[in-house]
Amino acid sequence: MTGPILQTLRPVGHNLGDFKVYRSLPSRERTMVGPFVFFDQAGPATLDAGTGIDVRPHPHINLATVTYMLKGRFEHRDSLGTVQVIEPGAVNLMTAGKGIVHSERTPPEDRPGGSDIYAVQTWLALPEAAEEMDPAFEHVPKADLPICSGAGAEARIIMGSLWGQTAPVTTYAGTIYADIHLSPGGSIPIDAEADERALYLLEGEASLDGEALTPETLAVLRPGQATTVRSENGAQIMLCGGEAFASPRHVYWNFVSSRPERIDQAIADWKEERFPIIPTDHDERIPFPAGRPKTVSYP
Repeated sequence: MTGPILQTLRPVGHNLGDFKVYRSLPSRERTMVGPFVFFDQAGPATLDAGTGIDVRPHPHINLATVTYMLKGRFEHRDSLGTVQVIEPGAVNLMTAGKGIVHSERTPPEDRPGGSDIYAVQTWLALPEAAEEMDPAFEHVPKADLPICSGAGAEARIIMGSLWGQTAPVTTYAGTIYADIHLSPGGSIPIDAEADERALYLLEGEASLDGEALTPETLAVLRPGQATTVRSENGAQIMLCGGEAFASPRHVYWNFVSSRPERIDQAIADWKEERFPIIPTDHDERIPFPAGRPKTVSYP
């Protein structure tokens, strides 16, 4: 039988000064896994006292961003007027639709003593019919996300339906997303229901039917093949995927769309300051890059 891993996507590292980001999607080899079109591991890192993360206001279109904290906290602000601090185990889902601007910063109260930063940030492409919907934001606390446990495994379901339980987070296309913790000797089945699936080993060691997962690498699973992930010594793994899209998505800087011309329009709108502003964070902004952006899947 052919092994369960179809493809491995090694991340590109970006040093952001106080911490490092590992980006697995988009890549040259693959743009999407289900609706997931962007997959970032930010950190882990410990920030010095008096410092913090300041991701200045920037725009998005035609996608939904999912922020999932592992350690530390972010304060999210957006052009809808939202102000929300996210803590480990909770979910921030921001739907850009026709256009939104947001910032993410270390909360002021966390800066004096220093703080940790460790997060997984993903972008979900929207179905074509929903690309230009009105922007929206929702926060789901850790306590509201279902937990599946057994056989030395504990999995928090972040989005979609897995192992007989469903997360209360909005989905626009078929989506699965979970945070899996395996104790030494633990295991959990990964069924074949979703069109596309991938596993990302954050910490520890794990294998799929005897095939080892590479740390900090997105392992795309073979469609239609059920498997089981196991760990001899313990591990933390992210599972993501879902419905395969019939049409491709283009990624350029912070913009995602099924239509390249829509991205061109968004670039012009940001340069000409036609996007809405964040009511409580509008004194600065991230300019459109002078050269080729780091996040790109076209041309």
